[in-house]
Amino acid sequence: MTTIGSTDVFPLALGANPFGWTSDEATSHEVLDAFVDGGGQVVDTADSYGDGASESILGSWFERTGRRDEVLLATKVGRKSDRRNLRPDTVRTAVGESLERLRTDRVDLLWAHYDDEDTPLAETLATFEELVQAGDVRELGISNYSPDRILEWLEIAEREGFRKPVALQPEYSLLRRESYEDRRRAIATDAGLAVLPYWGLASGLLTGKYSSAEDIEQAADSRRGGIAAGYASDEAFEVVRVVTEVARAQDAEPGTVALAWLLGREGVSAPIASVSRPSQLPSLLAVPQLRLSDEETARLTAASDAVGR
Repeated sequence: MTTIGSTDVFPLALGANPFGWTSDEATSHEVLDAFVDGGGQVVDTADSYGDGASESILGSWFERTGRRDEVLLATKVGRKSDRRNLRPDTVRTAVGESLERLRTDRVDLLWAHYDDEDTPLAETLATFEELVQAGDVRELGISNYSPDRILEWLEIAEREGFRKPVALQPEYSLLRRESYEDRRRAIATDAGLAVLPYWGLASGLLTGKYSSAEDIEQAADSRRGGIAAGYASDEAFEVVRVVTEVARAQDAEPGTVALAWLLGREGVSAPIASVSRPSQLPSLLAVPQLRLSDEETARLTAASDAVGR
């Protein structure tokens, strides 16, 4: 188990971004059933995913199953197509609409999805505090903020007596390390922030799905192939090769190995990973149980070092 805020949870989060995108409602419900049945708790969505479709699918699942209290529900504000800002009125309206779509009375973890430098941070945080005090939001998290702005957030919260954030969501994987390891890791450790990295599988590249740039080109018309192309390089495919070799030795899936490496990194509490169908879930739920040897971890890290941090 790991801790997010005051809650002990399974150390892997389900990303709900495929819901309403690569996964229809019925299949998304099957994924949620299997995830929670397998011990998972944290489900991460955003009002911008499918322009609200992901939240609506989650809401219909809560209504159908009555399993709302079994989930630590995380959603984000600030990036929806019709309101890309964190002005006070925008935040209030966005959270109200999210609660309606999610068919719930509270968000367990509300992320500021992206920084809004045109709105004074103190105003945004004061609005978050209103929502916490009203019971609409339990805890707060920071996603895609610069190190300096994270520090500013922490300073304002301390000075004004606002609810302090409990979590940080950076991009982090074997193929992308610098943005977390440069300064955010130290900030998160010092502030006691739970770290929930996204894109830990590099849009599928670290699942072993693609072994060459040609494989990605052939899948370029797929919804994820184009994103995976942004990671492609000779050094990246060498990482994929090492991940695959370690997976073979461990009798595990490559994605399980890549996320197990990530879970073992300093400060990481629960990597976020997404699936489009239930058959993909067992490899994710197996992550906390996989134990990489020191030699395997060193091989993976060395291959990752060559990509450039």
